Amino acid sequence: MNTVPMTKEGLDKLRGEVAELEERRPKVLLQIKEAREKGDLSENAEYHAAREDLSMLEGRIRELKDKIARATIVDTSKIGGDTIVFGATVKLLSLADNEEETYTLVGEGENDPLNGRILTTSPMGQALLTKKVGDKVEVPTPKGSLKFKVLEIKFA
Repeated sequence: MNTVPMTKEGLDKLRGEVAELEERRPKVLLQIKEAREKGDLSENAEYHAAREDLSMLEGRIRELKDKIARATIVDTSKIGGDTIVFGATVKLLSLADNEEETYTLVGEGENDPLNGRILTTSPMGQALLTKKVGDKVEVPTPKGSLKFKVLEIKFA
């Protein structure tokens, strides 16, 4: 069983999402019951839509509970060094356009790519792990590889 590194805040966020989803479950079950009472299920679009909603809801709850069960809380204040690891904030230079980009490697529940917070398990996160200042990084994408140079590594 692989562990999932995350901060306490990330774990709390996942637990909050599970609570919200579990709160929605009775409403979806009620929709199924009401749709079932309307008769022939083979042609009942409301019934099939509600069943699909329940299936997606249950799947997401299982997925989140699995991540929570495998969570390893990491205290980012105790991380340091010269290698990119979970919790590092990394400044990169894009070799394609000489633009600087900054990313923080985070765990489940904390990712926010639009604000530079990427999962360690994402393609970019995986490419950055274990790199040092001065290293070149190649990130595979569907449209070809992106290339970067590591300029700086910081820890909060």
